[in-house]
Amino acid sequence: MADNGVLIGFSDHPEQLLLSRANRHGLVAGATGTGKTVTLQVLAQGLSDAGVPVFAADVKGDLCGIAAVGAPNEKMLARAQGMGLTLTPAAAPTVFWDLFGEAGHPIRATVSEMGPLLISRMLELNDVQEGVLMVVFKAADEEGLLLLDLKDLQAALSYASENAKELSAKYGNISPTTIATIQRNLLVLETEGGTNLFGEPALALADIMRTDASGKGYVNILAANKLIASPRLYATFLLWLMSELFEELPEVGDPEKPRLAFFFDEAHLLFRDAPKALLEKVEQVVRLIRSKGVGVYFVTQNPADIPDTVLGQLGNRVQHALRAYTPADQKGLRAAAESFRTNPAFDTAEAIQALGVGEALVSVLDEKGAPTVVQKTLIRPPVSRLGPLQPAERAAVMAASPVRGVYDQAVDRESAYEMLQKKAEPEPEAPQPKPHGGPWAGDEASGRPAPQARASNRQSMGEAFAKSMLRTIGSQVGRELIRGVLGGLVGSSRPTRRRRY
Repeated sequence: MADNGVLIGFSDHPEQLLLSRANRHGLVAGATGTGKTVTLQVLAQGLSDAGVPVFAADVKGDLCGIAAVGAPNEKMLARAQGMGLTLTPAAAPTVFWDLFGEAGHPIRATVSEMGPLLISRMLELNDVQEGVLMVVFKAADEEGLLLLDLKDLQAALSYASENAKELSAKYGNISPTTIATIQRNLLVLETEGGTNLFGEPALALADIMRTDASGKGYVNILAANKLIASPRLYATFLLWLMSELFEELPEVGDPEKPRLAFFFDEAHLLFRDAPKALLEKVEQVVRLIRSKGVGVYFVTQNPADIPDTVLGQLGNRVQHALRAYTPADQKGLRAAAESFRTNPAFDTAEAIQALGVGEALVSVLDEKGAPTVVQKTLIRPPVSRLGPLQPAERAAVMAASPVRGVYDQAVDRESAYEMLQKKAEPEPEAPQPKPHGGPWAGDEASGRPAPQARASNRQSMGEAFAKSMLRTIGSQVGRELIRGVLGGLVGSSRPTRRRRY
């Protein structure tokens, strides 16, 4: 590594990523088996050596070798010698994370922090369902119900279903059927491992932005080989992490070196079937997060996997070989070639197809922020291990972790689920006073029970109305009977009147 940059490799001169331009984002692309992971490892360790913390997803499980001292083979030594390099094997300070808590420290976020937009993305909700979920979040906030984990969200959805009429009058129509659909999708998320993601203690950003005692930045490795089986969960979590960095970090402009470098492997998963609102959010975060001192690097097979609005923000590019077997592949190849600043010495599109393993086309930003002319480059060999760690080695790294014991045990404090359970419980009846003495007290010695207490004289509105009607009817009937009797007594002194029919 040079004093002001990270050495990527050699063309006819050293190709390096300038630290002062590393927050302008980047792209590492290429077909499977062309050397993307090695390039990612070289960049991550170079940034770590410069004092820049790194967060990277390890999809295939071999990036974790960065935590172990390298053992260069003959080919690596020969390549280093050809570049005039002396390989000094070294490991990078590393912290392992895992949403499932198996291959690293558990990493969590609360439901409230994730928010309705990203959770809707996870649950694959339509616009109507997303709107209802936003109402549930709003109602929970107004009721003071903390949404921390998935059982809190389920409880809040049940509460909204039971009170749909009142909420509809305030926020618009809320259908219990729609809520039931959201609950079913939430159950699917739980079976995919979503329960592990939501809860406390939630990740503190400071814990992924650490440096060790020697000033090297920690490389935070997210074990994603199991997580990638749930691609929406994987992509949404990493988008949430970028959003949190964007919202919480202060503005720093263009620092001498980034405060954090973020590597997003299998980046196409972030944009696949993403709704317009989410794409706009990604574009906003990528465009503005650089002023917070964070560099975002997308790792994918083809630049065509990334929308043009985002691709235009990626100034530092390393393009490994692409294969163009289909019309779609050829279109992606042309797009990749046209994104580089042309080198008159070769045809960029042809060069991309002819690259060997460990070779790439490289164009980075210079001191003025302009992209350099694209160059055919041999990627330098890494000084850490190529390949995965053994379980015992991983356990040793975790035992020495600076966050050991901080996130390993989940905390379940009182939140929406517990609060709504308390509301649903009936209030205990007040104890009746025990009578003392007198003929109504009973005789405990003889075992005779006390007489039953008189029923309450209080009447409901219906009972009072019925009794009043009966009294009225009874009075009228009584008066008619009295008139009849009296009429009979005096009838002898009056002539009888003949009734006419």
